Amino acid sequence: MKLLSLVVAMCVAGLSAWPVLAAEGAAPAAAVPAIGEPRDVPYPGLIELQVDASDLQHRVLQVRQTLPAAAGALTLLYPRWLPGNHGPAGDVNYLAGLKITDAQGRTVPWTRDPVDSFAFHLVVPAGGSPLTLEFQHLSPLSERSGRVSVSQAILGVQWQTVVLYPAGHYTRRIEVQPSLRLPAGWQQAAALRGGDGQPPQPDAQGWVRYGKVNLETLVDSPVFAGRHMKRVTLDGPGQSRPVVLNVVADEAEQLQATEAQWQAHRNLVVQSDRLFGSRHFAHYDFLLALSDSFGRIGLEHHQSSENAVKPGYFKDWAKSIESRDLLPHEYVHSWNGKFRRPADLWTPTYNVPMRNSLLWVYEGQTQYWGRMLTVRSGLATPEQGRDALAQVAATYDHRTGRLWRNLQDTNDDNIFTARRPKDWPDWQRMRDYYDEATLIWLDVDTLIRERSQGKRSLDDFARRFFGVEDGRVEPLTYTFEDVVRTLNEVQPHDWAAFLRERLDSHEPRAPLDGLVRAGWKLVYDDKPSEFFKAAEAQRKSTHLLYSVGLLINEDGSLAEVAWDSPAFRAGLAPGMKLLGVNLRAYKPEVLQQAITAARAEGAPPIELLLQEGDRFRIAKLDYRGGLRYPKLERIAGTPDRLSAIQAPR
Repeated sequence: MKLLSLVVAMCVAGLSAWPVLAAEGAAPAAAVPAIGEPRDVPYPGLIELQVDASDLQHRVLQVRQTLPAAAGALTLLYPRWLPGNHGPAGDVNYLAGLKITDAQGRTVPWTRDPVDSFAFHLVVPAGGSPLTLEFQHLSPLSERSGRVSVSQAILGVQWQTVVLYPAGHYTRRIEVQPSLRLPAGWQQAAALRGGDGQPPQPDAQGWVRYGKVNLETLVDSPVFAGRHMKRVTLDGPGQSRPVVLNVVADEAEQLQATEAQWQAHRNLVVQSDRLFGSRHFAHYDFLLALSDSFGRIGLEHHQSSENAVKPGYFKDWAKSIESRDLLPHEYVHSWNGKFRRPADLWTPTYNVPMRNSLLWVYEGQTQYWGRMLTVRSGLATPEQGRDALAQVAATYDHRTGRLWRNLQDTNDDNIFTARRPKDWPDWQRMRDYYDEATLIWLDVDTLIRERSQGKRSLDDFARRFFGVEDGRVEPLTYTFEDVVRTLNEVQPHDWAAFLRERLDSHEPRAPLDGLVRAGWKLVYDDKPSEFFKAAEAQRKSTHLLYSVGLLINEDGSLAEVAWDSPAFRAGLAPGMKLLGVNLRAYKPEVLQQAITAARAEGAPPIELLLQEGDRFRIAKLDYRGGLRYPKLERIAGTPDRLSAIQAPR
């Protein structure tokens, strides 16, 4: 009693008793309920999952689950480590209103795990099965709270956001019967099929009823739905494993495309078949949204892909070139990433942490093939493909962060950043395992071609590594040693040392040996390519990173300042706003003219008027190198291997 009185007195006096008590008699916290380790055994019974997505006014998805469960302790998990996101991207914050009742209508209390906030503990009473779970998924209303997945014209349902699943079982051993209610008159597309094996249609109440699947397949099969949808089959009649492009848009007119545009997408399927020599899906559904209000996305799945771009994809074909490699990239993932999968990226449930050591293969080689298939299919011209590659080469040739952080380390970027934006991306480095690895795979491809005198190439690796076991859908995992072994089967070389040198290097310049061996070199011009201008227009920015070191938004705010660039040394930082250039109001062309004029002998430094909060200042930018835009230039007298790589098969 004396100790209790002392604690009360100290609290009343505004003092903390805890440091004293902890020092004199600390004790461990109460035991946390155990979360069952996943086992490769079936979960008894079928989970029924109903998702009502018809409330467009609030954009709230109402969820109802029926869950058979034995009496006793039960832990339910909300997915956290999501395939394709390469990190803990699940967000339990969007789950609200969770209520659990048993078969007798009694409320079953739950408690959140004090360590793992994605786990919910409860006790199933005797005679209480099946349980009924009811909750809402609060879809983000604006980009401020997350990616917008429901608009007035389009919705996307990712099943991992609307399901709780029992701990203790591999997700592939949990059977689910899903159904989805759509707004009146809407159509849907997904890799999911009905009980008859056909794409299901909404009933009179808007419910779409899918066939029974395991939880792993369900989460890997998102739904796109909308008021305006068009389906185009991309391969020949009678194909037993068909590929379909499903396009949904804000307005019906955005679905109109020329026959040449459709044919380029058909060619993508043909060229992929010729590259890999197999299909590892029963059917494949591209899900493509064209929208200003629906959030941008590019996410792979085994038998489908989630893609969302600006509405001008077809209408403004020449201007949308930067988006043109999205579908090829995600389609390649059906082979690389979903079928052949790094062993340390495969996990038995969505709450077991992933490891990303081979993302430079998973994403890097997919990026390489995506870029090459874009040209091989006619989705881009060879010149546009070269311009895109020049942009990649220039970006990574200016990546100052490689001095302290090697490419291998960037594989873990999504784990600790959750794709949050970075103020100094070239110094901090980002997900460079995509495009810097593209340069490495170009190096590999051209070296194989050179040493085999053109008889073999990385195409042979793709068919041998990803094209095995035609028709198999179950994932086949691989290791670094498997990659090296297959490369040696194609062309003997010390590939382990070759790859490790490039992955672990702290060399200040980009790995451009493959580009040179391809017969091209990176140079700079004072005029941007059409590809470069289209990319600037699409991003609504002015790109001067290769000269003064600035990326400027259309409102004049500094989106990026290159580390240790002329702008950096002049004291500029992201977030400042550029108001004036040499006593003239800022416009992109005014700054570009000033950069050009500063090349003249004796010209003064460029004066920039900047605003930061409520303060203004003038910075003097001492730069004499003129405008610099990347392009590729042929190396005279060398084989043009790049054109051979880009040529359709």
